[in-house]
Amino acid sequence: MTNDHVWQQIERLLTTATHRAVLIAPFIKKEVFRAALSAIPVTVQDITCVTRWSVPEIAAGVSDPEIAELAEQDGRTSILLCHSLHAKLFAADERCLVGSANLTGKATGRVSAANIELLVEVDAAHPEVQRVLAELAAGSVPGTIELAQQMRDQANLMLADEDSPRVVVPGQDEQPTRWLPETRNPERLYRVYNGHHQHIGSDILAGVLRDLAHLDIGPGLAEQAFGTAVLARLHAMPELQALTEAGRMNLADAQAELVATERCTAEQGKRTVETIAAWLSYFDEVHLVPVGPWEIRQGRELT
Repeated sequence: MTNDHVWQQIERLLTTATHRAVLIAPFIKKEVFRAALSAIPVTVQDITCVTRWSVPEIAAGVSDPEIAELAEQDGRTSILLCHSLHAKLFAADERCLVGSANLTGKATGRVSAANIELLVEVDAAHPEVQRVLAELAAGSVPGTIELAQQMRDQANLMLADEDSPRVVVPGQDEQPTRWLPETRNPERLYRVYNGHHQHIGSDILAGVLRDLAHLDIGPGLAEQAFGTAVLARLHAMPELQALTEAGRMNLADAQAELVATERCTAEQGKRTVETIAAWLSYFDEVHLVPVGPWEIRQGRELT
């Protein structure tokens, strides 16, 4: 027995569309997306879907990037991706529903053991609705079939790796997992992020995927923007506080701190510090100074 009250709200709204429909939800499952498209009259030729895809969420089964294939088959629908999306909004012309429900079976009540969700109707002209729509229009990237396949492949690789990070649905886990860079070759990160992993060994690839999962960078970024996002994540690490604040970091001190806080061996601490230094050398303007205890310093090295 299903409790599909939320789905009935969405379906009734979509059937009233005459010229435009909008589907906005972080998590969208293929079968519910197909039903939503079927509810929109065939005369409506302007359908926009905004969602988000991340490899851990796809691996967790909460999102289906294959909705891009359905959108192409439908011929009326464009898929956009916004990595920071949390809002849920469904619109038909000037009417819309806002609330908590994603386009999944459990959220809409199309399966048993449904979630308790809420959708209320507001006018599409409401200032907050317009604000969200404007932010999404400015901060989204196209969700192509190629990108969908790439992310599905990476999710499958992650599921095959027993040492991958525990799959967490963002918003349900308030304490992010502790992360330290793993891959020794940071130049591989953007290649794998873009789906180019065919010539990377399985053990090395697993480490790169774990790093990408912890970095949690949205899809579709150009290489420079990707590097900026990685660098921001690096500078948020407590181990790099001295570099961020004083422009220099003593590698021996950083190693000792890791040994103390992570309860690792001196060799493991040394290897981790070397890995961090490699990442900084690749993504930031820093240089190593072999004077006394080695330091890594902010800025280009003067010659």
